[in-house]
Amino acid sequence: MSRLIIIIVCFLLILLIGFFLLWPKYQELTGVQAKIEGKKKELQYLQDYFSKLNQLSQKLKKYETQLSKIDFALPSDPSLTLLSLVEFLQKASFQNGLIFQNLGSFSITSPKSSTTTSPRLSTTSPELLEVETPSNIKELYISFEVAGSYSALKNFLNTLEKSAKIIEVEDVSFSSGEETTLSFSLSIKTYSY
Repeated sequence: MSRLIIIIVCFLLILLIGFFLLWPKYQELTGVQAKIEGKKKELQYLQDYFSKLNQLSQKLKKYETQLSKIDFALPSDPSLTLLSLVEFLQKASFQNGLIFQNLGSFSITSPKSSTTTSPRLSTTSPELLEVETPSNIKELYISFEVAGSYSALKNFLNTLEKSAKIIEVEDVSFSSGEETTLSFSLSIKTYSY
């Protein structure tokens, strides 16, 4: 009987050792395997994501010229926009027979937030709410003077209109100097983001 008790005690000791020592390690191993599976799925998701980004990049390369035109029309740095705009105005005036005489004032401003109607209803009345949304687009104002003939000014304004840059002529005034040469003062507005 003592041999049977020893076998039962040994069996119970093995069960207790298994329960208190091996079971926590088994749980830890199961947790680590679950984390590994999660990381594998995350890695697969990231590989798919980067693959899609690569495909989109390849598709965008087909439209590189159109995107460069957009970047030219709405440059991202207002100070560089101002410099390139002055250079563009000088070249355009020269090409159209005008003399770029004087660069006047210039300013870079952020337009006031635009007010839009939100689809959310007011709690006090059934009317739609108006929400102000901030604008990232900056407005550049510049004034300058050119000299030349009226037809040269007309051609110059046509060049500004056909330019890829978004240029709005705000104000044009003129004064006569010599018999054939007129002096024109122009104020224009353009944009950057």
